[in-house]
Amino acid sequence: MANQPPVKIAIACQGGGSHTAFTAGVLSRWLEDDALDTVEIKGLSGTSGGAICALLAWSALLEKTPEQARQRLQSFWAANSAASAPEKFVNDLVLAASRISHYVAAPAVSPYTTPTSVMSLEHLGSLLNDALDFEAITALAADAGDRAPLLLLGAVDVLSGSFKAFSSHEGEISVDAVLASAAIPNLFRSVPVDGNLYWDGLFSQNPPIGDLLYAEPDEIWVIQINPTERVTEPTSVMEIEDRRNELSGNLSLYQELNFIEQVDSMIERGVIRSERYRPVTVRILEMNRPPSSERLGYASKLNRDPAFLRELIEQGEEQAGEFLAALRFENAFDSGDLEAVLDCFAPDALIASSSPFRQLAPSRDPKVIRQYLSDRLAAGVVIDHNRKQIVKRNHAKWRIRSTDPAAEEKIEGMAVADFRDGKVVRFSLGTVDMFPLDPLEE
Repeated sequence: MANQPPVKIAIACQGGGSHTAFTAGVLSRWLEDDALDTVEIKGLSGTSGGAICALLAWSALLEKTPEQARQRLQSFWAANSAASAPEKFVNDLVLAASRISHYVAAPAVSPYTTPTSVMSLEHLGSLLNDALDFEAITALAADAGDRAPLLLLGAVDVLSGSFKAFSSHEGEISVDAVLASAAIPNLFRSVPVDGNLYWDGLFSQNPPIGDLLYAEPDEIWVIQINPTERVTEPTSVMEIEDRRNELSGNLSLYQELNFIEQVDSMIERGVIRSERYRPVTVRILEMNRPPSSERLGYASKLNRDPAFLRELIEQGEEQAGEFLAALRFENAFDSGDLEAVLDCFAPDALIASSSPFRQLAPSRDPKVIRQYLSDRLAAGVVIDHNRKQIVKRNHAKWRIRSTDPAAEEKIEGMAVADFRDGKVVRFSLGTVDMFPLDPLEE
């Protein structure tokens, strides 16, 4: 494994307002030395707040100082927080107004009739200029050309409706390009760039995925802010609005990811035979919304409370660490090395299995676990890399497959692992998730 060439990856950062402070935490962890030992980052993309995080991480990679990413990301979010007394008052006012709007009708205000929309965008621009020397960083990118990591910022042309991904390889990265990606229509006026008017990329590519393929990655790692699933039906006005926002934010993302998955499948089946196309593994790290966010609903994406932003950054770092642990486990499983697989398990790990694989009642017996895993590896149970690999909280899911030697039929199922402190604490094989709860909640 140590002699293997680095895996070429591209990172896509979904937008979501203040929630993308979570992305800052994830990127801070993914750009640490131990994470970069086995991967080479070929590109990043982002939309809205995800665009800002991608930009700051990209600048550190471009300067070959990835260790600077953490400081730049945390400094930006600290500067963007409502730290002073007047800012705290305004932040509380915005959140209160958002909550009240669900119960009391209030006149809508166009950003073109209030100067605060201009002031807010100018303030964001000043934060970006304080965070980066754009003239120096774009000059460095121009000198490096295609050798530099690709950066894409998602936006939409207001008048034509065309999707736009501002590209570093085309010399399009600027403060205005970042502001265009973050210009939420009901809060900000459109941003003019090169004679066109742009709005937030949440309406188009959230974040850009397809254009990341030009970086020729082996894998695409997606930081997903909007949850895919909900446990309960949204019934209140606030819950319905929140869920609609989540679903619309995920629409373009999953359209592009599903297209990649279909192409991967056609390549494997031989339907597509061309050197231009090669399979790309997709990995998703999905943010688990904290309770404080769920109570506020959609308004929490506007929340600039310093404690809330710090909570999201810390959560991002923690989840990114468990994502890397899941990746180490996957690599061990792919290698077929039983000892490497067992080394990923905590001493008190729980394992179980159900149909269509050989059934195993839940057990913590190390001998039982060793024998079962040995049998499964020998039987050729493998991870299907044409299907999305998903990590939510500390809960990782893979699609797996093998062949039934008796019937000579393909068997497909699911592998699920829960991680704590970098080790597997629960693992199951089957068609359903046998351990749907977070082990820390038991």
